[in-house]
Amino acid sequence: MQKVNGVPVWGAPLDNAVEQMAACAPDAEHVALMADHHLGYAVPIGGVLAYENKVSPSGVGFDIACGNKAVRLDADADHVRTHIAEIMDEIAAAISFGMGRKNKEPVEATLFDAPTWDDIPAARALKDTAQAQLGTVGSGNHYVDVFVDGDEAVWIGVHFGSRGLGHKLATHFIKAGGGKDGMHVAPVLLRMDEELGQQYWACMELAGEYAYAGRDWVCDRVAGIVGGAITDAVHNHHNYAWQERHFGRELVVIRKGATPCQPGQRSFVGGSMGDISVIIAGREAPESAQALYSTVHGAGRVMSRTRAAGRKRWRRGKLAVESEGEISRGMMERWIAEFNEVELRGAGSDESPHVYKRLPEVLEHHRETIRVLHTLMPVGVAMAGADEFDPYRD
Repeated sequence: MQKVNGVPVWGAPLDNAVEQMAACAPDAEHVALMADHHLGYAVPIGGVLAYENKVSPSGVGFDIACGNKAVRLDADADHVRTHIAEIMDEIAAAISFGMGRKNKEPVEATLFDAPTWDDIPAARALKDTAQAQLGTVGSGNHYVDVFVDGDEAVWIGVHFGSRGLGHKLATHFIKAGGGKDGMHVAPVLLRMDEELGQQYWACMELAGEYAYAGRDWVCDRVAGIVGGAITDAVHNHHNYAWQERHFGRELVVIRKGATPCQPGQRSFVGGSMGDISVIIAGREAPESAQALYSTVHGAGRVMSRTRAAGRKRWRRGKLAVESEGEISRGMMERWIAEFNEVELRGAGSDESPHVYKRLPEVLEHHRETIRVLHTLMPVGVAMAGADEFDPYRD
């Protein structure tokens, strides 16, 4: 860890992200950047901020309660490897990937009985959409993966959040708080002792329950496809706010693309489709307090989506290529074939391993505060397709 412009930074500092976090620091009690940091909307991805009696909707981000869940199965690893093509075909058919998608199998959940849906107009307007989307995965870097670890145990890993519900709630509260949509804007701050802040907190918690329920359903559904009972589960948000005690004070801690990492607390951290993923546990160290007991949520991007895949526009229902990117699908497929013969469904070159840091190198920067419990090798990856289109904004 080093301090750059007063910001504790793990890993190689990315100047634009450090500058962005330094701009957030005067209004915060403490800030930090994890080793997978990069530029984000108002607050960097991989950023951790602590406030006194304030919460930031733009700090939590548009995908409220985005997170990871991993489950271990008692399935036979050799059987899974042998049948991975059929397994991934069935996963791609059963799980809805892409923006604005509705689940093909409606999901019942007690969270829809919560009074927040009726008490807060912003939530009430989104209830029907949320019910239809529960259990869908979305697009971008959201995925369903099948892994085998070093002990030949089979794992399922998923990464996604609160879908259109979270995005529309975040958009509403950022606007209501006087903020603007954009990268280089000041984060919106809401007081926790005022009605708007209290409404946001209640909606954030609702979106958190929604995200947990969605990841639970997908893991259960995919476990049924792979075959085998779930014997262990690790589940975390990494776009969320928590009320915690640090430096002897009660603070609101926001982690945007950062994972809680208390001593002994387990987390699933995913790499790219051409890299390992891991199950880790936090441990106490001198650096822990400076990180507000946080760690990475993934490997971290090193290349923008446009630079990787080029610029494309939908015109009259057809995808028009305006500029070519640096990473072709052939390059992506060669990488994953050489890495581990990963069976891939969907994904665009903007999610190629070329655009991410290597996870082992990122984890090394946090070696004092984490230990790796299981190393997971991907055998199947499912994501939204490169040409996924939907008229609705998630």
